[in-house]
Amino acid sequence: MKDIQSKLVPLLKEGYCTPQLAKIANKIKEPSTTIHYNIHKLEREGVIKSYKAVFDYKKINEGFCCFVLIHLSEQEYDNPERIGREIAKHPEVESVDVCTGDCELIIKVRTKDVDQYYEFLKRVVARKGVAHIKDITSLKQIKTEFVV
Repeated sequence: MKDIQSKLVPLLKEGYCTPQLAKIANKIKEPSTTIHYNIHKLEREGVIKSYKAVFDYKKINEGFCCFVLIHLSEQEYDNPERIGREIAKHPEVESVDVCTGDCELIIKVRTKDVDQYYEFLKRVVARKGVAHIKDITSLKQIKTEFVV
């Protein structure tokens, strides 16, 4: 069979997944039509934003994970959302959070290895507006997206 993993993984990351109505109906002992109606209602109300696959990142060449704490320069301090949205456009970035404390932004980055991470830092994070960064490397992920 044709190997389309390189085309499929990005789509699954974007949310091209659907809930398994029959499994949910069986689990909570409700008809599939009731499940479908309620899920659709949650989607319309914005409670459910997206459906995404949970990956074994090593198997899709994104096994290196780092949390980057970003302290912004004085010129950019008043608008961390702008910098965050700019950084979020890069495919290596899994999440961006505006925060309080010692840094203004925390980004979660996934790459194949430390070499790709270093290239990401040079290309994306080493930019105007970033005063300094501190990174924390994840050695092993125990839980993600509510999956143990």
